[in-house]
Amino acid sequence: MYIIVDMRAQGAIAAPNKHQQRTEVTRQKLLGAALRVFARDGFEASRIEDIAAEAGHSRGAFYANFNTKEDLFLALLEQQASKRIGELQAAIAGIDNRKQRLIKMRQFYLGSATNRQWAMLTLEFKLYALRHSRKRARLAAAHQRIRESLHLELMSHLNDSYLGRELKENAIKVLLEVLLTGLVLEHSYDPKRVPAEELTNLLGRMFDFLTE
Repeated sequence: MYIIVDMRAQGAIAAPNKHQQRTEVTRQKLLGAALRVFARDGFEASRIEDIAAEAGHSRGAFYANFNTKEDLFLALLEQQASKRIGELQAAIAGIDNRKQRLIKMRQFYLGSATNRQWAMLTLEFKLYALRHSRKRARLAAAHQRIRESLHLELMSHLNDSYLGRELKENAIKVLLEVLLTGLVLEHSYDPKRVPAEELTNLLGRMFDFLTE
């Protein structure tokens, strides 16, 4: 007698076949190309054929993975936000000491200053949202994911501080995000005015001011 086991009922997940694997590789190449092209040319000036060519594929490959350039843009933001969340969670995993966790969070925050592409991408995202009010609700939902990429659980560190009493956790996150994006943009625009060492110094001092 043969016993047929329904693996789906057992919670098993089938391994992707070769076609699915190739599709995922192509998708990742398109996302990587989009990050470079959007940061270089801006979202609205970027062309689908340029992104496809940067990825080493055709327009057909693009449309096999994304319906529009906007869909690609949002998928890229989701990917990058999830990546940053994962990196931060990995950095503080297993650390129970509050002071040590805050040190790791600070290191992660300052490390973000070296990622010019991320700063340019978030700027492009915000400009696009401002120019397309009808799509703002969808964009706002995606932006919430971006904010979570700086998911700093700070309130436990701020209970006894003046700032902790006066500012809510979300306000601190917003301030840290604005400072990071603004200073990285200013450094990229005029490195003589905000040299790399001054950029790191300013961000570190503001992080300490807002979290201690």
